[in-house]
Amino acid sequence: MRTASYAAIGFVLSALLLSAPASWAAAPKASQSTESGVYKVAIDRSVSLAEAAESMRLRANVLNLQLVAELPMSKQVEAVTGKPQRTIIVFQFCDAVLARDLIDVNMDFSIYMPCRIALIEDAKGQGWLVMMDVNVDAVAQEKRLPEALKVRINAVRKSLLEIMRAGAKGEL
Repeated sequence: MRTASYAAIGFVLSALLLSAPASWAAAPKASQSTESGVYKVAIDRSVSLAEAAESMRLRANVLNLQLVAELPMSKQVEAVTGKPQRTIIVFQFCDAVLARDLIDVNMDFSIYMPCRIALIEDAKGQGWLVMMDVNVDAVAQEKRLPEALKVRINAVRKSLLEIMRAGAKGEL
């Protein structure tokens, strides 16, 4: 039950935290995409998928963002089908205190938690880090979120982007 609660909390945070204010907007780089509702970054070809995953775990730890779940989906599919699969791992990060504070304001925030970053190997062998991109300002306004919570959400979102950049570059 506790794991399900953390998962719900992280999903809410991921949706809220994945949208930068318009002032942060910049033209995407060749390795970065900001399709509607999605933020994704290509993993440098010199970085293995295992190195990218380890870099994300380490950076999350440095930023005090807890890794609450790691779902090796490709390994699960491989176990069921008996066939090798391209890598798909979903990482779930959470700031449990912020999650609780958001739920105290409005339980609807629980649907966005925990914050998710997927590590995916595409059909050409290119690794990607992908997360949901939600407009924090719009959601905060709609749910009448206090400014102090919105500031905390944006801080966690900034940490998630830093985790993705570290993973993409294999930085420790």
